[in-house]
Amino acid sequence: MTHDSATAHHEAPTRPEHHGGHGGHEHHGGHGDHVGQFRRLFWIMLVLAVPVVGFNDMFAELLGYSLPDAVWVWWVSPVLGTIVYLWGGRPFLTAGLGEARTRQPGMMLLIALAITVAFIASWGATLRVLDHELNFWWELALLVVIMLLGHWIEMRSLAQTTSALDSLAALLPDEAEKLDGAEIVAVAPDELKVGDVVIVRPGSSVPADGRITEGSASMDESMITGESQPVRREIGEQVVAGTIATDSGLRVEVTATGEDTSLAGIQKLVSDAQGSSSRAQRLADKAAAWLFWFALGAAVITAILWSLAGLPDAAVIRTITVLVIACPHALGLAIPLVVSIATERAARGGVLVKDRLALESMRTVDTVVFDKTGTLTKGEPTVTAVEPHDGRTEEDVLALAAAAESGSEHPLARAILGAVQNRQIQVPTAHDFSSSPAVGVRAEVNGSVIEVGGPHLLAQHEVDELAVARTWREEGAIILHILAEGEVIGALRLADEVRSESRDAVDALHARAIQVVMITGDARAVAETVAAELDIDRVFAGVRPEDKARKVAELQQEGRRVAMVGDGVNDAPALAQADVGIAIGAGTDVAIGSAGVILASSDPRSVLSVIDLSRATYRKMKQNLWWAAGYNLISVPLAAGMLAPIGFVLPMSVGALLMSASTVVVALNAQTLRRLDLSPGGRS
Repeated sequence: MTHDSATAHHEAPTRPEHHGGHGGHEHHGGHGDHVGQFRRLFWIMLVLAVPVVGFNDMFAELLGYSLPDAVWVWWVSPVLGTIVYLWGGRPFLTAGLGEARTRQPGMMLLIALAITVAFIASWGATLRVLDHELNFWWELALLVVIMLLGHWIEMRSLAQTTSALDSLAALLPDEAEKLDGAEIVAVAPDELKVGDVVIVRPGSSVPADGRITEGSASMDESMITGESQPVRREIGEQVVAGTIATDSGLRVEVTATGEDTSLAGIQKLVSDAQGSSSRAQRLADKAAAWLFWFALGAAVITAILWSLAGLPDAAVIRTITVLVIACPHALGLAIPLVVSIATERAARGGVLVKDRLALESMRTVDTVVFDKTGTLTKGEPTVTAVEPHDGRTEEDVLALAAAAESGSEHPLARAILGAVQNRQIQVPTAHDFSSSPAVGVRAEVNGSVIEVGGPHLLAQHEVDELAVARTWREEGAIILHILAEGEVIGALRLADEVRSESRDAVDALHARAIQVVMITGDARAVAETVAAELDIDRVFAGVRPEDKARKVAELQQEGRRVAMVGDGVNDAPALAQADVGIAIGAGTDVAIGSAGVILASSDPRSVLSVIDLSRATYRKMKQNLWWAAGYNLISVPLAAGMLAPIGFVLPMSVGALLMSASTVVVALNAQTLRRLDLSPGGRS
């Protein structure tokens, strides 16, 4: 970045806002379809399950109430129970069949096996082919309803809240202005061809990669490159699709369109990284796989031992009871219920969890990579020092600079006016305002011509910069000089202001033995200044978008578990590449689409909230899994008749009650997550 480029001013900059209303996005893709499917099925099956359970004689006998003495009562449970099995159980039967075909048994196959055995056994009992004790209609109905509830909650927690690739496409203008001879024709960006010449007006975004053929402008490339300040682009230089001409109009010859543009390259990086990071094995699936073989083995052993004991009827009853009791009621809720409560609790604390796997992974992170611009810093220039000259005071210099800049909407002008406002300095009235790109601004203030600008302004008047400018330049700061009647009266140091919370966040991460890395598209001098101020461990400066993802991959190759925190399009591939991608909520939709966790505020201390939430959530998951699986590990052998030699066999009704009790315990344990304090303030 040159200081010339930093001084370029413009009259009416505009910038597309892509970050509003993240919470209101619709679910996309298959996840959203599954959410609706399980939600509808749950409510329908719940309505059907009420009469199935209420009119079931086994359930009535269990609770001690009597049913009407009528023939139709006898058929309510079988008829509605069959509908529940075929309709409500279809997702589990289909998924279970898929697990069987791939020879990867898990929870779905276990559920499918249990409801199928319960269905067949219940019809056998209804038709008096099997023992009446095997009437499981009420258990079948509750099993399907509880599993639908669990999977509805799980699908809802997994559903994507935004589309990264759609947001990338949104950086392009809706239409481009193409030169067709002497006429200007409005066309869609995807209709442009290499060699076309387009007009880019001040404040508009470039529709395709190209080369400037006429004009020059300060380009806001922060969304693509991460460079925090506008970069001056002249005739012959390349501009990238999605970047914004902040101050002047351009004519650009298109050199790349569609999939060949830099923006499309970033899209592909995001897509590839997202696809490669979604193959992690779920903890509950592992438990269900082990439980499947445990239940199947227990059922086979039960059938053999009872048959060898000369009790074939008991062998059938015990074997079927084992398979039904082994179905993971509590296990089906153990993970999704914890995740649902954790994500709800997180949202109240300003942490939006979009990817459950990211939340689980955060507890193991040992390296946090922060993007600089807009994450550790505010992403906008601020006056950090004033150097008066020629007998002037700081207040005089600032007041005159602000007066001259009052007619400009440039980010540097806003920074100067903000500094004056913070210091409560009175600004005199200015007249005859004018601005010159790459030079500065000029206005008449109190009868004197006041000019504010960079090196080109000093060169025009053949005056030297102040001595302090060299030190400021080494620190990567933006330097503006103020001239009165052609003589230097002072200089301003402007830099991207570091957030006050950033130091607390870095210190707190160090206290947890977590390495802090900063990555930025800014120059080395700028990056080193921020790193020194915050005591950051490692710095990657001057890094382009494709290299950001590569830097994260390098850290991973060192054996580190990496969380990436960023807010721009340039961060999207790195967010997707990292073990955990964390997007600052004030950033772009594409960053949010690529991340697994979104911080609703711009407070970097919220990263600590994610770590605490991850650890607490994982702890609850383990507790729930042990409780849910523990119930099966104990009840299955008892249902099989392990204690039959001493006269105890677990009755089916008692097993069913214990199963329900296990589900309640799991649900209550998950509720304790609501007490977790996720407020970022005061952490250390």
